Amino acid sequence: MLEKIKATWFSSVRADVLAGLVVALALIPEAIAFSIITGVDPKVGLYASFCICVVIAFVGGRPAMISAATGAMALLMVNLVKEHGLQYLLAATLLCGVLQIVAGYSRLGELMRFVSRSVVTGFVSALAILIFMAQLPELTHATWPVYAMTAASLAIIYLFPRLPLLGKLLPSPLVCILLLTATSIYIGLDVRTVGDMGAMPDSLPVFMWPDVALNLDTLLIILPYSAALAVVGLLESMMTATIVLVVTVIVVVATHNLAYGVLVGSLLAAMFFASKIARYLDVTSRRDPEHSHRTYYVTGQVFFASAERFMASFDLRENVETLAIDLREAHFWDITAVAALDKVVLKLRRAGISVDVVGMNRATATLVDRFGVHDKPDAIDSLMGH
Repeated sequence: MLEKIKATWFSSVRADVLAGLVVALALIPEAIAFSIITGVDPKVGLYASFCICVVIAFVGGRPAMISAATGAMALLMVNLVKEHGLQYLLAATLLCGVLQIVAGYSRLGELMRFVSRSVVTGFVSALAILIFMAQLPELTHATWPVYAMTAASLAIIYLFPRLPLLGKLLPSPLVCILLLTATSIYIGLDVRTVGDMGAMPDSLPVFMWPDVALNLDTLLIILPYSAALAVVGLLESMMTATIVLVVTVIVVVATHNLAYGVLVGSLLAAMFFASKIARYLDVTSRRDPEHSHRTYYVTGQVFFASAERFMASFDLRENVETLAIDLREAHFWDITAVAALDKVVLKLRRAGISVDVVGMNRATATLVDRFGVHDKPDAIDSLMGH
């Protein structure tokens, strides 16, 4: 037990301390900035970041996970705060947490396997753009020391890691924060500080219940926001190609809603994937003239996007007595594919040709047995007008 605790909590003390310092120092101005974007008191963002970081440190789902106030979430809260006030935001946050817990127990994280890499890349790129846009006002009509400090900070962050020894011992963001803060204080530069953005809290947060009516009207107000917050929060936690990336970025930046971008990107990715897979279908045939017989060999995936191509591959007017459809190298995925097989078989049989379907794998056979009609006498008689 002691070994497990040691390995979990004390295996990399130096790295954990340095990471904690960077996160603590970086989150303070970020939390205040996002509070201003949302339209709430800066203390709200600081309290939220503090509470979330502490909770995640002890009960987080994976190591090195950081969570706090973010630009993505802040952008979704603006209208709610503007129209209904802070208390409804607190209620929406609580409901968002409930929805995320339900999603966790429902194992919805496994659905991330169906989100393509291009959507993930577009999501992260759009998130970076939104955060940049949210912080851009701090660089608008600023004094020259602000631009100098910005340039110096970028230089330190990207060049410091290249130093032979120190670059590996200390994280460059921490060096940047400490060095430029000391320089600004020593020289007395005219730059905005955290204190200029909002008052710092002088006490610990306290637990409170939102001062809202517990009724259906309140639920209808906060549910859309809570659902969007839950989706974006989960996506940000699980997401640490161009065919979809560009669209995802454009939708997110245009709507300021990451959930919309991921939804549109996922739908496009699914459509492009279906179109690509539909091309991997090949139907060849060979005739045995001695026995007036032809065998069709189907290779590939048959589903809603390739069903028409599958049906068009058969010559329904050929003069043969028997015909076989070999499905050993094929896989049927949906009801549309089964319906296509039914149409082909039934049309051939109407033409007086004896048709035999062979070689179905277990999954295809199960689907055909459940939804197909070409091998069911009653259904065949009904469809053929007997």
